[in-house]
Amino acid sequence: MFTTPERGARSSGRTVVLTAAALVTAVLSVAAVIAGNRVWQGAPYPSVDPDAVAQRIKDRSDWVYEGFALSGKYTASPGTVATGSCYYRGLRSVAHIDQPRDDVYSFGLGWSVPDVPEATAEEAQRRVRGRLEQQGWKVSYEGDRSGATFRERGYRFLSPDGSDKVDVRWNTSTTTLFVSVYAPCGQVPDGFSGYNWPAARWSPKERAAGS
Repeated sequence: MFTTPERGARSSGRTVVLTAAALVTAVLSVAAVIAGNRVWQGAPYPSVDPDAVAQRIKDRSDWVYEGFALSGKYTASPGTVATGSCYYRGLRSVAHIDQPRDDVYSFGLGWSVPDVPEATAEEAQRRVRGRLEQQGWKVSYEGDRSGATFRERGYRFLSPDGSDKVDVRWNTSTTTLFVSVYAPCGQVPDGFSGYNWPAARWSPKERAAGS
């Protein structure tokens, strides 16, 4: 029995339609799985190299310390880049309330410059603020406040891409400039440990003689 051209064409057409329908169904199924996974997992954290992040934070700390332009008698204390907790996103967070992830961390470096008089600290803060603004950083917090027996001066800036933060503070109780530099949460490689992490240590760069 021979298939007529018309019947063959109809058969081929049905095959094409069925194949296309199968492809559409497969694509929609994959999309549904991806969408469902996104809702469950939430937005993924970016992958980061902890050593690279630590170096960026330390470079920013050097930049802020240099921007203070303090005389040589005001020396910054060394610091250590520390990791912070980050949490599950999406619906999965409901099953892990207040439980930090062991593969995602934030990073921060805190250091200080002690025994800085108020006028000197105010001028140093003004210089760093000007540098941050020139580089496109945006203020996210103003920390100036005062009471009957104290005064505090400070601010926090966000980097142009909205990720890193620089926080500068001073108060009359301690007469110390406090600086914190932060980087956001990122997924770290398997096996990373923040304990005894060589890249974490920071010391201010040597100041030129007479500066």
